[in-house]
Amino acid sequence: MVARSSEVRPSAVRHSASPGVGGRRGRGAGRLAGLGLGGVALLVLLTGCDVGQTFHGFGWPQGGISPESKRMYDLWIASCIAALAVGVFVWGLIFWCVVRYRKRGNALPVQTRYNMPMEFLYTIAPILIVSVLFYYTAIVQTDVDKLSKNPDVTVEVVAFKWNWQFNYRDGQGTEASTTASTLGTSEVIPVLVLPTNRSIRFEETSRDVIHSFWVPELLFKRDVMPGKIRNVFEVSSLDAEGAYVGRCAELCGSYHAFMNFELRVVSPEKYDQFLAAKQSGKSTQDALSAIGEQPYATTTQPFDTRRTQDNFNPDDVPARTGS
Repeated sequence: MVARSSEVRPSAVRHSASPGVGGRRGRGAGRLAGLGLGGVALLVLLTGCDVGQTFHGFGWPQGGISPESKRMYDLWIASCIAALAVGVFVWGLIFWCVVRYRKRGNALPVQTRYNMPMEFLYTIAPILIVSVLFYYTAIVQTDVDKLSKNPDVTVEVVAFKWNWQFNYRDGQGTEASTTASTLGTSEVIPVLVLPTNRSIRFEETSRDVIHSFWVPELLFKRDVMPGKIRNVFEVSSLDAEGAYVGRCAELCGSYHAFMNFELRVVSPEKYDQFLAAKQSGKSTQDALSAIGEQPYATTTQPFDTRRTQDNFNPDDVPARTGS
């Protein structure tokens, strides 16, 4: 007779030779295949609708007004869909393993070790995914950064604390001449007027510190560097007329948050008339009125400098001794 405390419990046994193993493996493979087909079906459904609008661009701004902005937007949406498909597949595998291999008594489930096909899969699959993403990212980036030899319009963007100056140039580089200019002040928001359906080159420079030229509808920002560095980029065209707010996106000092401008996109005919009016000596506001546009910015307002005698030393107050 054996005491209860000395009873021998059944040891954990690997049931690799049990007759049901093949059936379980077959059912597991079927579930795995079904999961993969479900992920593919989800991907097809997502790509069949306007995913960007449905999911608010997955955090990416919508409404780009240039071909470059639309290519970057499409790359972002495709990347999010691919990431979502991979995520659904991985989550499905995790939950399937949790349910399929949950503890049942004292018997260990089938152990899988040194499985070369599986190790090959989870090593090569991430490399393939990253390679495909890198390939399309490189293509889009190269296309967005491409420069043409003779753009239709060249604008020099000059940033300074804390406003903008836009110079319309007759060529490229520092050797070109300025034919017309718009200078922003604390009282007047500068308006940059550009045409649709023409290639536009932006040449950026700063007079003091690093600023950043940002129009949200262009869907990217470009740093404006001081010194001899000229940050140059192009858009092949602007597709929609309208007024679009522009901002400095680099912390540049006390009034950085109020360093705004407005991009006004007009037809090529109106642009030519505006430029001719500027070259004849008219102000930006008069030139805008001459082509039937609002003379002042409509998307933002001048900042309040708060430079009053309340925060500056008045002349009638004697100086005091410091402590």
